[in-house]
Amino acid sequence: MARLGGAVLIAATALAGAGAQQKAEAASTLVFCSEGNPDNLAPALARTNTSFDAILHAYDTLVRFDAESKSIVPALAESWTISPDGTVYTFKLRPGVRFHDTPGYTPTRTLTSADVLFSFFRQWHRDHPYHSVGNGAYNYFNDLSMGSILKSIEAVDDLTVRFTLNRPQAPFLANLSMVFAAITSAEYADTMARRGTPELFDLEPVGTGAFQLLSYQKDSLLQYKAFEGHWAGRPPLDNLVFAITPNATVRLNRLQAGECHVMPYPNLTDLPKIRNSPSLTLLRQEGYNVAFLTFNVERKPLDDVRVRRALSMAIDKETLVDALYGDTGRTAKNPLPPTSWGYNDAITDIPYDPKGASQLLAEAGYANGFEIELWHMPVARPYMPAGKRAAEMMANDLAQVGVKTTLVTDDWSVYMKRLMNGDHQLGMIGWTGDNSDPDNFLYTLLSCEGARKGGGNMGKWCDRSFDDVIIEAKQTTDVAKRTALYHRAQEIFKDQAPWLPLAHSMVFMVLREEVKGYRMNPFGLHLFHRVDLAR
Repeated sequence: MARLGGAVLIAATALAGAGAQQKAEAASTLVFCSEGNPDNLAPALARTNTSFDAILHAYDTLVRFDAESKSIVPALAESWTISPDGTVYTFKLRPGVRFHDTPGYTPTRTLTSADVLFSFFRQWHRDHPYHSVGNGAYNYFNDLSMGSILKSIEAVDDLTVRFTLNRPQAPFLANLSMVFAAITSAEYADTMARRGTPELFDLEPVGTGAFQLLSYQKDSLLQYKAFEGHWAGRPPLDNLVFAITPNATVRLNRLQAGECHVMPYPNLTDLPKIRNSPSLTLLRQEGYNVAFLTFNVERKPLDDVRVRRALSMAIDKETLVDALYGDTGRTAKNPLPPTSWGYNDAITDIPYDPKGASQLLAEAGYANGFEIELWHMPVARPYMPAGKRAAEMMANDLAQVGVKTTLVTDDWSVYMKRLMNGDHQLGMIGWTGDNSDPDNFLYTLLSCEGARKGGGNMGKWCDRSFDDVIIEAKQTTDVAKRTALYHRAQEIFKDQAPWLPLAHSMVFMVLREEVKGYRMNPFGLHLFHRVDLAR
């Protein structure tokens, strides 16, 4: 039986108590070699999949997306009804759902409507006592325009909650399956506020999830234990450890040494070695993702569409994808992945044309080029296996048309926040869908609402004609009409070039042979609720 080794062994055995021997059986403790630090542990404040992985083990949402049936299914809400006009959603909560405790807090009640109201009112109402706690940047809530969509949220009784919308919203139910909509404890918040430590509400999470978070050490690990009282039953694993390991080569070495059981995002050059290892299993699926280079239109000269199109023409995407992805990726031309039902395959991509790029730059007044910063990701992501190498290749292409770049990066826990704040000029990033609705890409990443400082529209591009189309698409449930509108939105996007779509990728996971029951998530999450280890 494989045993945990090294620092991870010591970390995992801490779960057993101070008097325990520094030995732990892999049959009870699964170690996941994760790729980075979470940017936040609070559902309302988190922004990256790295954070979502950490949060979704400790919290639950009213509804969830079921990967097998590809539909929204009950979670904390055991059922719901929708009014004929699509503006009233009434949820019946499960009775008896328990919250976690902490060394300093023991819940006195189970889940009620008050917790649902608290979780949304905190993000919605500026006068809410917790609205400004933890910096009050509720980016997902705001990027989805939830504040203008919601008319009211009411507690009909302790186990019934009614959401009333100002207008129909086709993606509404799917959006409630997202992390920002996880349900938190109003009683715990009140307790922390009375003690004068409201900040601990976000730093020491109390949720209803299948695992209880025990500790987090930046750049080191997160430790969880199974929650015996989970409403869906106790998970098979006793303990779960996230060993934070940014380097993919180190992750693989730890996996092979038995120091962890699961790792994401292997180096593509290591795939043959992994396939030939009898103790490892390689999983793969087509990613619901897009990698892109965003142009911050608030920074000159990127406010000029001619410059944006010129830079798009200067970058050789085919060579980049061949070099970095091989047969595990394809070039992108749209902001949606090809597997999305809203994808417009009739779009003609902006061609690779350095000569045409130089001509456009000259027309825009930059015949001699200019200097610009090119930000790149510091970690591998499912949509971008080698951010720095991609940046170097793009910088070389841009130099051929007189554009001199300075490469910039930052720690992953703040990198995306800085792009959302508009600190960059050219910014490499990507997106894996939170749900299957095209709105999750087009509205979250490109709406005028998202173009505010801190919003998900990292190019800060606001085009009213584009915005009108995607808002109209949200307000009808007719799939044919929505598809036509999303096709039109992609035409506007291509004409205005607010970013350069780079690639769509395959996604890989590597498991040790003793891991049982792990399934890849279509939205790039790493979830261990149903996973066990051979005993």
